[in-house]
Amino acid sequence: MSPRLGPVSEGWAAAVPHDALAAVRWFFGDMSEPQFYKSELASLALLAGAALAWWAGRRRKRWAGAPLAYGTGLWPWLLAAAALSLLISNLAFSWTLDAGWQPTFVPFVSVAPAVVLVYGPGWKTCLSGAVLGALTTTPLALLLVPTVAVPLGLPSVVACVLAMAFAMVLTFAIARKLPWLVLPAESFREEREVAAEAGPPSSASARRAPGVVNDAIWAVRRVLCDFSEAPFFANELASLGLLLGVAAAFVLNPALPAYGSGLLPEILFAQALTSAIGVVLWRGWYRDGGWAATYASVVSVAPAAVLMSNGSWTGIIGGAVLGAVLAPPLARAAAARLPKDFHPSIGNVTAMAVATAVSVPVLGLLPA
Repeated sequence: MSPRLGPVSEGWAAAVPHDALAAVRWFFGDMSEPQFYKSELASLALLAGAALAWWAGRRRKRWAGAPLAYGTGLWPWLLAAAALSLLISNLAFSWTLDAGWQPTFVPFVSVAPAVVLVYGPGWKTCLSGAVLGALTTTPLALLLVPTVAVPLGLPSVVACVLAMAFAMVLTFAIARKLPWLVLPAESFREEREVAAEAGPPSSASARRAPGVVNDAIWAVRRVLCDFSEAPFFANELASLGLLLGVAAAFVLNPALPAYGSGLLPEILFAQALTSAIGVVLWRGWYRDGGWAATYASVVSVAPAAVLMSNGSWTGIIGGAVLGAVLAPPLARAAAARLPKDFHPSIGNVTAMAVATAVSVPVLGLLPA
C-alpha cells in the first residue's frame, strides 16, 4: 500500500497562479510531462542522472552511457536554453492555469534545444531559442488543444506535438533572418573521442561486435535511451534517473504522476514495449552510426492509448504496436524532406501527431 505522502495532481494547475510553491513544482513537473509523468521528483531525478552522465562522460568513464545530446558537447547550452524557455512559458502563461491543465511544457522539448543543436553554443543562440520557443510553441499549443484535439476527440498530445512542429518551422524560418545566428561550418561532434573510449553508445559501435548477447545489451541500452530522448538527452543514466524518480513518486502517492490517473505502471509497460518493438523492427537504421525515431511512440501513441483506454490491454498492446510500426518511418520520411537549417526533430513530432491521430481512434473501435 502507498503511504500517499505529498501533493496530488488534482487541483495542482489551479493553484499555480496563486501559490509560489505550486508554481515551482509545476515548472519542474513540466520537464517530465513529455513522458506523461508530470512529477517534479521524476524531473529532478532526470536532471541528476543527466548531470552524472555529463560528469562521467567528461572523465571518460565507461559507465557514462551514450553521450548526451548526441555527442555534440552542447548539453549544458541545450539544457540552459530549454529551461529558460520553459521558465518564460510558465511566467507568461501561468495565468491560463486557472481554468485547469495547460500545455506549458512544450518549449522544453522543441524549439529551444533544437535551435542550440543547429546553431551551436553561445548566449545569443541560447537566448534566441529560449525566447522564440516560449513565444511560439506555448501559444500555438494553447490554441490547438481546444480547436483541434478537443473537437476531434483526440488526445491533447496531438495538438501539443503539432504546435511543436509548427513552432519549429516558424522559428527556423525566422532564424534565417537573424544576423547573429550563423550556421556552423561543421556539425558539432566534440565528444566523439570520449564516447569511443567510454564504451559502446546506443548505435553502431555496439552492433559491430556480433553475438546475441551484445545485440541484447545494445537493445536494452537503446530502449533506455528512448525514455530521455524527448528532451534531447538520449542517455541511459538520465533515463534511469527519470524512471527511478517517477517510480518513487508513484510509491509515495499514486495520485500525482501520470495526471493522477493511477495508470503509471501500465504507461511504463506500454512505453518499454513500444520502444523494444521499434528497436527490433527498425534496428537496421541504427547500423553504421544511423538512427531511428523509436522514441517517438514512447512519448505519444503508447501513453496516449493507455490513458484513452483507461489502461485496457487493447490500449496497452495495441498502442505499443501501432506506435512502433508507424512513428519511426513517418519521422524518417518527414525529416528527409526538411532543409539543412531545420532540425530533423520537426519530422519526429510531425510523426507523433499523425501516428497518434491514426492509432487512437482505430484502437477505440476495438473491444477492451
